[in-house]
This record gives sequence, structure tokens and C-alpha cells, in this order.
Amino acid sequence: MTGDIRVLGNLSSILIGSSQAEQMNTSQKIRPYARKPDTNAMKPIQEWSILPVVKGDREQVSPCTHNHSVPAVLFSFGGYAGNNFHAIADVIVPLFLTSRRFNQQVQFLVTNMVPWSIHRYQAIFNHLSRYEIIDIDKDRNVHCFSKAIIGLKFHEELILYPQRPPHYSMKDFREFLRTSYSLGRMTAVNLSSSPGQRPRLLIISRSKTRMFTNVLEIVALAESLGYEVTVSELTHNTTRTVQAVNSCDVMMGVHGAGLTNFLFLPDNAVLIQVVPIGGLDWHARRYFGDPARAMKVSYVEYQIKEEESSLINEYPRDHLVFRDPDELKKDRPAFTSICLEKQNVKIDVNRFRGTLARALDLLR
Repeated sequence: MTGDIRVLGNLSSILIGSSQAEQMNTSQKIRPYARKPDTNAMKPIQEWSILPVVKGDREQVSPCTHNHSVPAVLFSFGGYAGNNFHAIADVIVPLFLTSRRFNQQVQFLVTNMVPWSIHRYQAIFNHLSRYEIIDIDKDRNVHCFSKAIIGLKFHEELILYPQRPPHYSMKDFREFLRTSYSLGRMTAVNLSSSPGQRPRLLIISRSKTRMFTNVLEIVALAESLGYEVTVSELTHNTTRTVQAVNSCDVMMGVHGAGLTNFLFLPDNAVLIQVVPIGGLDWHARRYFGDPARAMKVSYVEYQIKEEESSLINEYPRDHLVFRDPDELKKDRPAFTSICLEKQNVKIDVNRFRGTLARALDLLR
């Protein structure tokens, strides 16, 4: 929007007085979060009213208490954004796409703000805007702008199409991340030119669900193949996490939000995704496999056998989780509980040897 724009945070209202307002027949409502088709994600998102103010009514509008010389971008940090994958896919990448062109000359107004989540990605926000974020829901001021964007541009999860305006790619986004976190390692080890160097393998451990129950066996296997191995749960300390990931050549983990950290791997590194049972093949490729390949990260997928899942000890072989997981997905709560919350993984190290060997080949 352009014109006389006034943002009343405590009323969740935006008043616009301009030729644009003259063209608006009625007020509009918007929930500024990217997952529009997902009703569960959109329910808790604060709804904002955009109200046109025609010339005759402008004198009755609340006067400005803060005049801003830069554009505003108003967006929500609600929905699923407490999850690392969704925070990046639903908010951070769309925010980059929407605001990067302003070269930090933009004011962020955040609705549904969760302070710890904002702090977690503070380095990113600092490189997109030089102004302190405004928690607009709690603000009682009248913020005035001449230009504002309500909501964020969105293509697909972890995918940007550079042929669409403003013509940014995921390569651009990865370069932006490297700058934001001062990541010095650009490319993974090349074992052809450095045959004696031990590649670094990061194993993402999980403490609650989809855990590796035989981590020590996996570590022993990897070390026998020549890897230098680190096991980490990847804490909420984002700066420490991104530095740890960037120092590695291969990263592996069970399907889940922690794999989103592959964004911080150097070019030509390898992502190994362990896919548990439950018909998660499409999700695994769509949310991690395809984006990784588009960002110069090699992708290797390891689909576990029933014998490698802890569910084999919990359910009979004729249960839907083994017999017809697509049918089980129709009962979303049951599917989530069984496949995502109750399932752990015991890797068959003899079978997994080929996967780790394949990653070494890719580093050559």
C-alpha cells in the first residue's frame, strides 16, 4: 500500500487514506502468515483490518504519534513458527523475499510475536532491517508510513523461483545466511584433492522422538570408514548451531525439523536423511531432498526397514502403519502419534554402511 497509512496495533487496524483508499469499496481483512490453505495454522493468527479513509473522514482519524521515513512490513510469527522448519520456511524465507530489496531500510511490525523466537533469529532480522522490531500487538501508538506491505511473499517451502519478481533464488538466500552468521566455510572438503583428510560427519540426535537408539554403533561404523564424527542435538542457540553445521561435510538425521539446518552446510556437502516408516517418502523429498539439491548440497536418502523401527515392538505386522500407512494418514492425530511421536530408529549398521560410503563418493 502507498499513501497516508496509519497502523493502530492495539486495535489490529490499518487505516489508509490515498487514491488507493478511494478504490477500495469496503474494508479488507488479512491474517499475515504464509500458510493460507492450512486452517489449523491460520486459526491463531491475528486478523488485521485494512480500512479505507476517504477525504471527508480524514480529520477524524487518530493523529500520528510516530512518523516513519521507511516502509513497513507487517507479518505474523505465529502459526507453526515455533518449529524450526516452519519458522524458516513460513517466515524467514518469505521475509527475505519480501524485504531484502529495501537494503535494511524497512521497519518490521510483528504480530503474534514470541520474544524467544525472535531472539533465536536475531542475526537474520538484523541483516534485513536496521530498525528495532516493533511488537505491534502490544503497541498503543499510531505509526504512520507512506508505504506498507501486509503479509509476506511466498513461493513454496524452502524453494524460491528466481524467474518471479523480485528474482531471488535459494542460492541468494544461502549467501545471505552466510553473511548474517559470518560463516567462513564456503565449500566442503574435496577428497580427490585432499585424500588424507577425514571428512566431518554431524549426526543429529533427538532426545524425545525419532531418536537413534544405537548412536554408538553408528559412530563406530562412520569412524571405521574414515569420518571424524560429532553427535549433537543442535540446541536453540542458533549461532552455535550454524557454526557447528557449517564446519561439517556430511550431516545426517531422522526426518524432522532439525534437518532444516542443512541450509548452513557448505556447498558440495552431503545431507543424509533417514526416513522412518509411515509413508513419509514424499514429505522427505519435498521438504528436504529437493531443496537441498537446489542449493548445491548432495542428497542421500536412507529408508529404514520395519525391523529398524521401534514400532515393530509396539504393533502387529497387520497394523495400518505397516500394511497401509496412507490409510493411517487419514486419521491425522493417530498418524502423528504413531509415526512421528512414538517411533525411534535402530539403524542396521551393515545395511547403512553403503549409505555412508555413498556420501564419501559424493565428496570425491
